[in-house]
Amino acid sequence: MRIGKQDNAVTSICTSDAESITVRGMDLCSEVIGHVDFTSYFWLLVTGTMPSAPQKALADAVLCAIAEHGLVPSVVATRMTYAAAPEAFHGAVAAGLLGCGSVVLGSAEVAGKFYAQVVAEGGDPAAAATAAIKDLRSQKKAIPGFGHPQHSGGDPRAHRLLALAKEHGMEGPHIAMLRTIEAVLPDAIGRSLPINVNGAIPAVMLDAGFPLAALKGISLLARTASLIAHLQEETERPIGFIMSGAAAERIGFDDGSD
Repeated sequence: MRIGKQDNAVTSICTSDAESITVRGMDLCSEVIGHVDFTSYFWLLVTGTMPSAPQKALADAVLCAIAEHGLVPSVVATRMTYAAAPEAFHGAVAAGLLGCGSVVLGSAEVAGKFYAQVVAEGGDPAAAATAAIKDLRSQKKAIPGFGHPQHSGGDPRAHRLLALAKEHGMEGPHIAMLRTIEAVLPDAIGRSLPINVNGAIPAVMLDAGFPLAALKGISLLARTASLIAHLQEETERPIGFIMSGAAAERIGFDDGSD
């Protein structure tokens, strides 16, 4: 049975023969290994081109910004999975990444799509932003990239990333739209909300030229590094079962009879 398109059966990422491995047109052993840092290699793999110095600097900053934020759901899932199945290191990492969604960790992708859509509307930016916000509110949806349960006074990671984008001359239409949304929020919803890191990441990366379709990959790559760190700590100072026990103590039972 044929499913999907059957033409264009090619890849431009990697090929190899008995003597060499070629990645995005570069010889892996003589041109990449020992010559290209991993952030640049990631950019090359995804986009097919080496990043400029500003692009690399911003990608580096974004990966650092989103990698670690304590015992967030992805970390809890990973450490508890490892506690139950210490033979499945890869499974524990996967458990954390599978929760990368529209609320936590994967929300940068949602925000990026929203900003790109509003930018594409054209016309008056404030009017477009206000209309888009009101449409979200009519559907009882949150404003992507705004608000934070802990950093209510403003996400320090977002401030730093946006400052770096300005420093490197990489501010463009998506950062401008992010700022426009921030400005119109009080009138649109009756209160202001701070930009969070998942608002800054897509605005910065899209203006730097990173593809919209690959935005979620940034969070996945960065958080993988953190999950590995938490798993290493779990082997030395395990807390997976402690978290499991705490959950059991915290959550009451309701037989549903009321």
